[in-house]
Amino acid sequence: MAMQFSSDGADAIQRPLIATPVGNSLTVPEELDEIYEIERTTTFVAQHQCSKVALQFPDELLVDSVTVATKLEKASGTKVYILGDTSYGSCCVDEVAAEHVGADAVVHYGRACLSPCTRLPIMYVFGRKSVDVKSCVAAFRKLYPDPACHVVVLCDVVYHYIIGVLKSLLCPDYPHVSFSSIVLDGTSTCISSTGDSNSRVTSDEVEVVKFGRQFAIDKYLGIGAYGMFYIGGESPTLTNFMMIWNQCAFSTFNPHTGEGRHETLNVNRALMKRFYLIELARDAKVVGILVGTLGVVDYLSIIQHLRDRIRRAGKKSYTFVMGKLNTAKLANFLEVDIFVLVACPENSLLDSSDFYRPVVTPYEMDMACNTAWEWTGQYVTDYRDLLPGGRSFVEFPIGNATDREVPDVSLITGELRLTHLSQTQAVEDPACTSLAHRSDGTLAEKGLAASFLGSRSWKGLERRLGETPVTKAVEGRRGIAIAYEDEVCNSSNQDVL
Repeated sequence: MAMQFSSDGADAIQRPLIATPVGNSLTVPEELDEIYEIERTTTFVAQHQCSKVALQFPDELLVDSVTVATKLEKASGTKVYILGDTSYGSCCVDEVAAEHVGADAVVHYGRACLSPCTRLPIMYVFGRKSVDVKSCVAAFRKLYPDPACHVVVLCDVVYHYIIGVLKSLLCPDYPHVSFSSIVLDGTSTCISSTGDSNSRVTSDEVEVVKFGRQFAIDKYLGIGAYGMFYIGGESPTLTNFMMIWNQCAFSTFNPHTGEGRHETLNVNRALMKRFYLIELARDAKVVGILVGTLGVVDYLSIIQHLRDRIRRAGKKSYTFVMGKLNTAKLANFLEVDIFVLVACPENSLLDSSDFYRPVVTPYEMDMACNTAWEWTGQYVTDYRDLLPGGRSFVEFPIGNATDREVPDVSLITGELRLTHLSQTQAVEDPACTSLAHRSDGTLAEKGLAASFLGSRSWKGLERRLGETPVTKAVEGRRGIAIAYEDEVCNSSNQDVL
């Protein structure tokens, strides 16, 4: 068995591991086979005839990783690798790290955003976090006393195994409650066989499939007439649901505290904050595209889509691939006015208050560049909806030569700005990666960021090969700064005031 680390090298770093219990953090051995679904995973490996399998654990489950890998290796006879660290968010399947060892499939454990992948067969093992079903039912009845109410029951994937039990307890009294099930795109994906996932849709209902969840609603009422009951704590999943279904009233049951409540998060206030970021994106001249995933389907298509929209809006774009983001990384690019993060829906809504430059979503950047967009309060977190053929795709307007001179007033600075360029002019503009010849024969990039770098007084470390004279190394001073060895410090010879 080996441990796989994210690295730039072509070969994986391998070392033997020994499982040692740490306090009470390891799962009880009697429950390990059931929680991590060892038998079903072995069947999955055999069905796909895998010779190498990568196991992806979040940080909180790494303590069980060696024991699980040992059991799987003995049961299946397959070489097993543990993904010790993910390149991006742990909710996404890290197919890139799995390909470093030539894995034939990936088994993902714990919470997942359920974003579709296309490279490798994927199996999800969500686990079964403890939850008091009776307390959950009691909280639901307290939050929704009217039996005729229309409610959709959603949950975090780690609690999805109780959906079938909740349905049997609530359906007799609540005929208009819809229970979600887990569904995934593609035929190469295997999910945990828990919950009641086969619900029939009648002629008076319409099926909604979003972010790996599927449920039926009354086609005459629409989603806005439904309340949302979410099982789980505060998480990016809940935030994502509340943003896209912001017309619905949300209630939650937290299994950790055993309490249910009506969510008091002011969604309208959050939407206005996002609208403010859209205005900042309209003022920006240089845009940095942050690649926050290399595994979610169509990530290359949305990057190209953003480049095209940014160019047509008369802005400059640069693409950055830097793994997990932090303030220090983005602070190295002060010439960039705003960043747009291409990631899964749960990781796109990044709180950029600690960053030197704002970070927006592809939807916000698309709206900032395309004047055909109208702000309706609806929000899009899945970037695939913005691509041609998607449910939220808006064609870029085709204008004439006078479109370049149409003024617009910035709501942030109060200054005039150009709304957009015509489609014809945008095609004729030079590409973002165009190069120009210097007098010395080298190449230099043309554009705003290049001119910004040229105006800097400090441009970073430069090798200056052949420009710095060669000198012999000399011995430096010894000791510490308070008293070097070549300094004479005799307190008896000092004058006393």
